Amino acid sequence: MSFQLAVYETPAVYPRSADLADAPLLRALRGLPTEHTPVWFMRQAGRSLSEYRAVRSRASLFEIVRSPDLAAEVTIAPVHRLGVDAAILFSDITVPLAAAGIDLEIVPGVGPVIAQPFRGPADLERLRGFDAERDAPYVSETVRLLARELEVPLIGFAGGPFTLASYLIEGGPSKTHTRTRSLMYSQPDFFRALLQALAGIAVASMRAQVLAGASALQLFESWVGVLDPVSFSRHVLPATISIFDGLRDLDVPTIYFGVGTGELLGRMAGAGSDALGVDWRVPMDSARARLPQGMAVQGNLDPVACLGPWDTVRAQALEVLRLAGPRGHVFNLGHGVLPETDPDTLRRLVDLVHGYEHRNDRLPGTLVVR
Repeated sequence: MSFQLAVYETPAVYPRSADLADAPLLRALRGLPTEHTPVWFMRQAGRSLSEYRAVRSRASLFEIVRSPDLAAEVTIAPVHRLGVDAAILFSDITVPLAAAGIDLEIVPGVGPVIAQPFRGPADLERLRGFDAERDAPYVSETVRLLARELEVPLIGFAGGPFTLASYLIEGGPSKTHTRTRSLMYSQPDFFRALLQALAGIAVASMRAQVLAGASALQLFESWVGVLDPVSFSRHVLPATISIFDGLRDLDVPTIYFGVGTGELLGRMAGAGSDALGVDWRVPMDSARARLPQGMAVQGNLDPVACLGPWDTVRAQALEVLRLAGPRGHVFNLGHGVLPETDPDTLRRLVDLVHGYEHRNDRLPGTLVVR
């Protein structure tokens, strides 16, 4: 079994709202010097914000995503409230699957639940190709609205093939991914064909977001950290390489992120992204040592640290900045903002990161906090 990614024609001009080429986020992702370390937060538009809770009280997640005005409102809120250097599109990694005909539901307190889990090659017939303008035009419309309004880059995203496959195979969230790993070992040809099909969906979705105005992209391969390095390289890396290859002509910076991926970082660097997101389990200097010289990194404050007193948050954030060094670093959490996080803490954290200054590019341990 094999799936061939489509060849795409790239328009000469993308409809972005302003010339953002020198935006700190985009420069940092390309490994260029920046006036300050850029910062944004995964799940920054989530349950920690009262603005989001107000919208969520009257609409489900999918209803928000399918309403460009609401999705844009939720996306912009943390930019105004927190002062971050980027917006990330409010959506969900399962949106393209649902739009392409997979029967799934986002169950509050649980997550994505698949009505008929995948079990073998016959299930591939249920996974038809994804056409962004036909199947999910509301996403592109949301991006176009945001591109006109935002003065910072908009990050588009998609789910990584292993993570999406795990939802399809497990039928929902899993802590062990037992069925997924078992199927990977017992039916490797089917598993790789499934991942390649999901890679095609990710490429189609992210290309549409860029062509509508997104300035950067992140691939969320959240659960791939359950794999050993050999299994990752054998079963997941080829499909992932095809994703970044399918985006390269767009010339927007890309980020590859997974949770618990310390042992995989070196191999993940071979997928072709510009930057790697690092979770809180790996110190940033250790992460850099596992990556090609000059590759940009993103992260990696423990989200739980933001629940503590400010002195604790400050000390841990400064340590992340010190270990990451002055160039090619986007400050973020090691995973998403927790619902109980005080937005005022995030605002103070943004100010702290923006006020941090390295004295010397060659001496990442030497710093000043303005």
